[in-house]
Parts: sequence; C-alpha cells; structure tokens
Amino acid sequence: MFKKKWSITLMTTLCLAMVAAGCGNNGNNGANNEGSANGGAAESDSKKVTVNFMHLWPEGVSAGQNKIVNQIINDYQAEHTNVTIKQEVLDNEQYKNKLKVLSASNQLPDVGVTWAAGFLQPYVEGNLFTPVDDVLGGELNGKFVAGTTEAYAVDGKTYALPLEFNIAPIYYNKAIFEKYNLEVPQTYDQFKQVVKTLSDNGVAPIALGNKDRWTGSLWYMYMADRFAGQETLSKAIKGEASFTDENLMKAATEVQSLVDGNAFVKGFNGLSNEEAKSEFTNEKAAMYLMGTWELPNWTTNADIPQEFRDKVGFFKFPTVEGGKGDINSWVGGPGVGLFVAENSKVKAEAKAFVEYFVTKWGEQSVTGAGVIPATKVDTSALELPQLYIDLFNEMNQASSITLFADVQMPANAAETHLNMIQSLFGKAVTPEKFAQEHDAAVAK
Repeated sequence: MFKKKWSITLMTTLCLAMVAAGCGNNGNNGANNEGSANGGAAESDSKKVTVNFMHLWPEGVSAGQNKIVNQIINDYQAEHTNVTIKQEVLDNEQYKNKLKVLSASNQLPDVGVTWAAGFLQPYVEGNLFTPVDDVLGGELNGKFVAGTTEAYAVDGKTYALPLEFNIAPIYYNKAIFEKYNLEVPQTYDQFKQVVKTLSDNGVAPIALGNKDRWTGSLWYMYMADRFAGQETLSKAIKGEASFTDENLMKAATEVQSLVDGNAFVKGFNGLSNEEAKSEFTNEKAAMYLMGTWELPNWTTNADIPQEFRDKVGFFKFPTVEGGKGDINSWVGGPGVGLFVAENSKVKAEAKAFVEYFVTKWGEQSVTGAGVIPATKVDTSALELPQLYIDLFNEMNQASSITLFADVQMPANAAETHLNMIQSLFGKAVTPEKFAQEHDAAVAK
C-alpha cells in the first residue's frame, strides 16, 4: 500500500488562486484568565481544569481521525496532569445542528470545530468565537500553508485555526470500470456514456446522499465551473453576477439531466452522505464525488477491507465541450478548523490545547489518517499511499480552487442555496426558479 516517499510543499500560488467569500506549556493559568495560550503560569498546575471539546470524528466513519484525536488528547493530559479534555463526538450533520442549538443559548463548548468564511461569520458577529491571533504568534507562527488561516479571518482577526486542506475528486471503483470495459472519462460526453453503460447494466453509477444537501452542491458547483468558468461562478456566489447567466443555467439543467438518466443511487435525495458512502464501499455504486477528507477511508482505515481500498481510484471532473472551465480547476479549500468559545471560563487552557492539538495534528494526520493538513509538514522520510501522493500532486497543479459555495456564502444565503440544491435534484424547481432564488438570497 505504501509505495513511495514524498515531500509535501504546497505552492503559495495554489492558495492565492483559491476563491474565498477557508504546544501549550505546562502550568497554564487558571479559569477566567484570557491571556495568550502560552501566557503565564500564575497559578499552580494543581488547579484542576476541564476543557470541553466537541468534534465530528466518530469512531467507525472517521476511524483514522478519531484515533489521532484520542492519541493527542491522551498525550496532552499526560503532559498537563491538571487538565481533563472532555469530548462530545457527533457525526457531521448532527454536529452542525448541535452547534446551532448551543450558539442560540451561548453555551458553546470551550473548543469546537468550525468551517471557514461565510459559515464562520455569524458566530463571529454574535461574539461567540474568540480571536486566536495570539496563538498564531506563538509556536505556530509560520507553520500554516499560505492562504489557509486567512479563510478564518474576519476584519483582520483570526477566529479559528485550520486543520485540513481539501479538494473534491470523483472516486471510482476500478474493478467495476474494468468489468464493463470503461475508461476514466476526460470529457463530459464520455462521462455521460459511462453513466449510461453502468445504468444499463443495473449498476448505480453514482453514490449520492443529498439529504445533507451540500453533497449535491459539489455536483452543481463542478457543472457550473465547467460550463461557465471559475470566474463567473465566483462572481455569482458573491453577488457580482447573476445565476441566470446562460452557462450557469446550463449547469442547473444538466444536473436534472443526470437525474433523468438514473445517474444516482435510488432514493438519493433521502439518503445521508454516510448512507451513500456505504453504497460505494459496499460496491453497489461505481463513483462517489467527495472531498479528500475521505482519503483515510481509502488508504489507512483498517475497518474498510484492504481488498476494497485497493480498488479505489480517482479522476478529475471532466471538461464540457464548448465550456469555459478548466479540468485543473477544483472545488475545495481549507477544511475544518478549531475555535475557542468567547465565553469559555477556561479560555487560556482552551487556547493552549488548540495550539498543542494543531501542532500534533499535522504529521500525525498524514501518517495515521492520510489527511492533507493545513500546516506545513516535512514528510521526506515518510512513506505514503500512492492515492494520497497522486491527489496531493493534483492539488499542487490546480489552476484554481473554488471554496465550497455553502461555506463562502453568508449563512442565510447558504441555507437558500442548500435548500435549492435539494429541490433542483428532486426536480421540485426549474433551473430558472433555482437561479432566481439564488439571486434573491445573495442580494439580501
């Protein structure tokens, strides 16, 4: 599985091309101290402190990440014997819902997970997240890949520290493709022929769990990018162009054409992403479009049989004949990051833990989970899975990376976008209505 050595050096120009709206010392001072993460040991280590940490890496579906999180926590508690890290672990959608509920009553955990840009904005405006620039000025100074922390900044202050950087390829089952003599498609016409061949042979072409909505957004964004080009898509998301643009309308229309062509697993609009992923891992569907945060499942997750992991390949979203998009243009950007709650009663300890966590996460997430980290990691002496190496190489060659639409957009517009995505895939709205609702939401 581990085929060659690789040295990770993300190009600065990569992150500049991205479209945006994505060790604590022993003896930390006690509760209610709002100094820097390394700031002073005014009180004894004997003062017992509990830091509540809520995250979205459950055992099983995120086995690699979960193992690393627990290792980091165990190490931290061993080095900081007065600190207890209390975890609450939820899956992705449960986590998002819980975060909204807790924010409404200003009862966020001391440390939690957030996304960048538009997702972050209302929490910052609500004075729920505290700035972490003091942590950036400590041991983590200069450790982040260029352009990643900026996605978590609002009005010149940084409100979370990123852990991952992602792009979204189409993963595919090489054995299924071989069985039906299918080649990796380079053009969208070739892709549609792959879909037709699979469907005609009773194989679900694509695993999609659009109950979660952002999953369908990935498909629409790539369609929009390939038909209209990255610049037009970016401007529409920011309200500088209309979603009624001819090529953006073609993208929405083509989404419904895929639905009509039975491209997706049955009942896709009622399936969660985890349910859809199971369709792919159980070899009931041939393709699965998802971010590189899934890499651990295809490389290092021992809960998924090696026989299946060896069958997983990937390809870039194909180009459209006459379209303005570039095959090296990706949907992606900074992944999740860690925040510290503004009203935390153990803010100094929470910041110290975040600093320690991010520092340790870098190399461990590469070797233990196959995650592409947001921090610079020298892996010249590490052996990495070929799939990881190939995708990392693609990231370095990207012509642009467009940040996920629901992360870029302000919260209300993002909610409209997600609702419209589900309606578009369910054919409950026309492409025209889809575009008009987006324009109205962005204009607000």
